[in-house]
Amino acid sequence: MTTIEKSSVEEAAADLPVVHTKPESSVSVWFTHSLIQTKRLLMVWLRDPSTTIQTIAYPAVTLLMFRIVLGDSITAATGAPSIYGQAALLTLVAAMTGAVVSALGFKREKASGLLSRFYTMPLNKASLLTGRLLAEMLRILLTTVIVLLVAVPLGFLFMEDPLANIALVLVPVLFGIGFAVMVTALATITEGVMLISLIGILNTLLMFFNTGFVPVFAYPTWLQDVVANQPMSCAIDAMKGLSYGGPVAEPLLKTVAWTVGMIAVFAYPAIVGYKKAAESS
Repeated sequence: MTTIEKSSVEEAAADLPVVHTKPESSVSVWFTHSLIQTKRLLMVWLRDPSTTIQTIAYPAVTLLMFRIVLGDSITAATGAPSIYGQAALLTLVAAMTGAVVSALGFKREKASGLLSRFYTMPLNKASLLTGRLLAEMLRILLTTVIVLLVAVPLGFLFMEDPLANIALVLVPVLFGIGFAVMVTALATITEGVMLISLIGILNTLLMFFNTGFVPVFAYPTWLQDVVANQPMSCAIDAMKGLSYGGPVAEPLLKTVAWTVGMIAVFAYPAIVGYKKAAESS
């Protein structure tokens, strides 16, 4: 290459813009990579028919089954429309079921080596966990809207206040994010079917002893305080207050307390477990 050609190349290079790469640990990179991971997970879930049916369609179908099987029997016994409690209950059940499905997806990614490959790439490592949680929030939001819309022809009515309706839809998201953090932490420390067994027992207890089916006074006296203050009942009562009418502040504050408590207890184990799973897979 002649001197003139070298000079031309240097002049052309001098005119090019200088791109400064942001560090992987920067907030902007973490935010961008979290959105990318969120999009990836949502696309994976939507392309899996079984996941879509189990986490989105199944809760709405179950609500219809409740109506067919139970009819107005609970309403006649309690004096209050049962659809408000049942719709709230199933939005929370969908949140818990989706969290388990997401955790099983995490285990598949670990077993296939995909998680470890992500850790070797130049991306923000925290975005793997936050992207999964953000995808969970969006899935819960979608499922909640679908269940409540299916409940409308069955007698469910929204409040005239739009803020109350927004809060109504966000309660399952609040409940679900705390539950998802707990399930993620358990998924990082359990192997095989142990996760399904642990969460299955917990879900069964929460689903049968809550205020979604019948009011708290229908339970034995010695059990009423436990039922009234367990996390599902708090969220259900908050949703019933926001849709049918009744106390809102107290059950909503209890739901926030349960969510904050679950995140405080399980966030660190989830982070450490996620890192160990990526490094060992």
